Amino acid sequence: MLTARIFLKLIIGVAGILTVGVVMMDLLVPPLARATLLEERTRELEQKARMLAQLFPEGLAEPTPTRLHTLARETGVRLTLVARDGRVLADTDADPAHMENHAQRPEIAAALAGRIGSMERYSPTVGIQSLYVAIPVETGALRLAVPLADVEQRVANLRREILRSVTLAFLPVMLIAAVFARYASSRLGAIIDFAGQLADGGFHRRLNWKGTNEFAQLARKLDETAQKLETTFDQLKREHAELEKLEQIRKDFVINVSHELRTPLASIQGYTETLLAGAIHDPEHNVRFLEIIRQNAERLGNLTRDLLTLSRIELKLQRFQFASYYVNRLIEDCVDALRPLAQAKNLTVTFEPAPPATEVFCDAEAVHQALSNLLDNAIKYTQEGGRIRVSASVLAPRDGAPRYVEIAVEDTGPGIPKEDLPRLFERFYRVDKARSRALGGTGLGLAIVKHLVRSQGGSVRVDSELGRGSTFAFTLPMDDLGLDEESSLKEELTYS
Repeated sequence: MLTARIFLKLIIGVAGILTVGVVMMDLLVPPLARATLLEERTRELEQKARMLAQLFPEGLAEPTPTRLHTLARETGVRLTLVARDGRVLADTDADPAHMENHAQRPEIAAALAGRIGSMERYSPTVGIQSLYVAIPVETGALRLAVPLADVEQRVANLRREILRSVTLAFLPVMLIAAVFARYASSRLGAIIDFAGQLADGGFHRRLNWKGTNEFAQLARKLDETAQKLETTFDQLKREHAELEKLEQIRKDFVINVSHELRTPLASIQGYTETLLAGAIHDPEHNVRFLEIIRQNAERLGNLTRDLLTLSRIELKLQRFQFASYYVNRLIEDCVDALRPLAQAKNLTVTFEPAPPATEVFCDAEAVHQALSNLLDNAIKYTQEGGRIRVSASVLAPRDGAPRYVEIAVEDTGPGIPKEDLPRLFERFYRVDKARSRALGGTGLGLAIVKHLVRSQGGSVRVDSELGRGSTFAFTLPMDDLGLDEESSLKEELTYS
């Protein structure tokens, strides 16, 4: 329907232009043709008059009606001989005695003055529109006249011929215009339809027109616009989804923090009020109550510390100092620091080092914190008499990819259900909430490990099976990956 309307408008426009051309031609050509015919007829009469004046000077000196009629019939014109004083001496179409003085007639006045005169006007003597040409002769002036009816007829015939020819010539023009209008209307219709779909959000469509004409160039520009709009829209959708995700994370974070803070605060408040109410003087319970208050205060301190650490990392406010370190030495320092805790539970801790002189490019303090969190978890959740194995190994390099070392902590604890594995590195996620709180866990240790490792270009993984223990591992690059040690202000204000 849209294409048909465009086609109709184009055809009407072309027809209108052609019609205007025909009308203008009809208005301009006939007057021009008439002027040309009059000019030719004037020259013709002038030549005939000169010829008569040269060939028959005696007839003009002593004109007789018979002689003049003979000359008029031979030349096909009306002859009038005028004396120098303007009197009509002879005329082939009227009686000179009844004709007025012609001295004031423009063509006669010019001839009597020695020039050739011509004039187009209505003749009151014969009652028709005539063309007059007069030349000077010895007796005065010789005037030739012809009616203009034949000139008007020739102009009318010429006008009809021009109109017929132009009309016939315009038929193929209209056919060509119709073909072009159909092509242009189909293209314009497709472009308008495409633009409408873009306005309605259909950014995935493409015209894919080939060629170098203007329609093809416009189609390519529209395709580029659609591609940019689609890319922008997809990006906005992703950002919107990310914002919704971040908002949900924020809500969950507030709920979790509130819950985590409420329990120890309630315990501290309850036992403090009990002591103030008089239990402080009860030697059987006061020390135990104070110990509970101390444990909850310590738990609050650990939770606050871990929250601050995690916030600094997530907001990219954490400053790292990357350098090359021997990976075995980093691991040994961490294992030695936590070995007393393992020995207190009668746990066996072994270390399988990487090849000597193996280096990693990292922040030593961040690695120590991540590995300490994993070892601390392994010690907490492994039963007395169990085993913990720490290992370091160089991963097989991929073509063109950076080289990595993997550090793993394997324990013989109770294991983790398979359905809980994907969420272990989320904040405040616990497999056994009651046991985790009893062991003093904040639920943030593994989230801190994940962010610390990713900030250094590595990755984390976990493998576990119920009743067979767990293995937590992370990788560190062996070479400088060009990571920023301190983020820009824009990055600091962006959640990642």
